[in-house]
Amino acid sequence: MQAQLCWALAAIAVLAALPRAQSAEKHHAQAASAKEKLIGAWRLVSLDEPGSGGKIKHVTDQKGMLIYTRDGHMSVQLMYPPSASSLTNDYVKNGYEASFGSYDVDEAKHTVIHHVQGSITEGLVGKNLPRVYQFAEDGHLIIKSANPAEHWQVVWEHY
Repeated sequence: MQAQLCWALAAIAVLAALPRAQSAEKHHAQAASAKEKLIGAWRLVSLDEPGSGGKIKHVTDQKGMLIYTRDGHMSVQLMYPPSASSLTNDYVKNGYEASFGSYDVDEAKHTVIHHVQGSITEGLVGKNLPRVYQFAEDGHLIIKSANPAEHWQVVWEHY
């Protein structure tokens, strides 16, 4: 009988501590640094880019992945739809965008700088590409160019 009472008291103590542990876990997730929040694999949700006549075009038919590793490496790939397979610019070659390298985060300025070591477009190799980041309330990662001449925005979600 005494052993049964001890087990019951132990179970009550564990159950009483559970909400505090869950609250501490939630607080830790909210207090995580921006770099910690960036780490992982992200799936492309949408891309907003300038369209004809200067209007912003909201694109959702592309596929893409963005990866930030804990040790400071990054990789990004985007595949445009077949209708854009001939698209080529500073970032894209024949409808495909891919680059990799390292990155640095400036939490005070909300920027991440991609230091490009390799790219499908050779003109990006060796460049530092500053990006402004924001974490939306729904958990999405929003990235924009820090270059005022570039008017695009990419929305990502964790896999």
